[in-house]
Amino acid sequence: MSDIDSPPASALQRTDRAVFDLIEQEKGRQRLTIRLIPSENYTSRAVMAATGSVLTNKYSEGYPSKRYYQGQEYIDQIETLACERAKQLFGAEHANVQPYSGSPANQAVYMALLRPGGLVMGLSLPQGGHLTHGWDVNFSAHYYRSVQYGVDPETGRLDYDQIRKTALAHRPRLIFAGATAYPRIIDFAAFGRIAKEVGAYFAADISHISGLVATGEHPHPFPHADVITTTTHKLLRGPRGGIILCRKELASKIDRAVFPGLQGGPHNHVTAAIAVALAEAATPAYREYCARVVQNAQTLAQALLDRGFDLVSGGTDNHLLLIDLRNLNLGGRPFAAALERAGVVCNYNMVPADTGTPKNPSGVRMGTPAVTSRGMGPAEMMQIAEWIDRVARHPEDEAALAAIRKEVAETCRQFPCPGLDVD
Repeated sequence: MSDIDSPPASALQRTDRAVFDLIEQEKGRQRLTIRLIPSENYTSRAVMAATGSVLTNKYSEGYPSKRYYQGQEYIDQIETLACERAKQLFGAEHANVQPYSGSPANQAVYMALLRPGGLVMGLSLPQGGHLTHGWDVNFSAHYYRSVQYGVDPETGRLDYDQIRKTALAHRPRLIFAGATAYPRIIDFAAFGRIAKEVGAYFAADISHISGLVATGEHPHPFPHADVITTTTHKLLRGPRGGIILCRKELASKIDRAVFPGLQGGPHNHVTAAIAVALAEAATPAYREYCARVVQNAQTLAQALLDRGFDLVSGGTDNHLLLIDLRNLNLGGRPFAAALERAGVVCNYNMVPADTGTPKNPSGVRMGTPAVTSRGMGPAEMMQIAEWIDRVARHPEDEAALAAIRKEVAETCRQFPCPGLDVD
């Protein structure tokens, strides 16, 4: 039975044809485009089945065996299963799977470990960090004081000596490590030493690299970090949710911050889907997948370098790469739009020492999780680099972009989408 003919889809088609049709169009877009946004992926049909299950009907404030509603016999087992799988996959002493996404997970860490007005130190957004690591437009800088560190403007890499000097000068209570646009290995051990030296908690946000951490493709934050946060989509190929992992001494603080500090009832259907995704991530096939993600990213990076593109830090160690377009006299936003018209989907992004603005920066960010999930390999990465190069040469030639889009669609038809076309 195809996804279109499945009972839930048929019910939606009968009940709300407008929404059904839009979902079908989105399926077509996902099938026939090259998806290079590093935070996007394809979930399995099992994950989608759990997300769309009857568990969405149940309300469950509290934690297993400590609920405020009756009727939790099966919900408690599902949440316990998800927590145990998270602890086993990441080698954690405690896990909380209730955060609605990565940002609320980070917010819970602040609530658990800082008082309002406490000082946090994190990687600045324009240099690859995340909003919730203390950037000035976010709650993390509105309700807490923030000092930001960056990357070396020459190398595009984290300068741990400078980070240490910043920490010693400001003495933060909480240090965040982690990034949304940093293509290199993060030295969590170095961050741990810095945090210990200044008496700070150390939180590692591995939302982008969670799968690489779990499979040994990237060094692990434990035992250096006090807390780890992650989303459950991206590389983990789960539903949109969040997980907090921590030392057992911090377990009660973290749990109280999530509930009742920030949230009410957890999304039980998402919890079940997280459990499914964590089980999938514990398989040898997933370990091989993460290795291919890195190989594909490095192949794509080298192919772009060979064509004259300027990559921040000169390449990648993980699943993503960041192109600085200033040597090509291209803006990130119009280039990303031209790529999309050609069927190659990425996102415009700030680069270190950017002379542009967040709404029209000088870079684009690309990653290989989704294309690797479809089974694409080095040969396809070389072809993708060629398409990107052709778009860069003729970003306003609509006929050329349409021709590339046709080629992209033909290639995509050769690689079925997990969850949509294959299990």
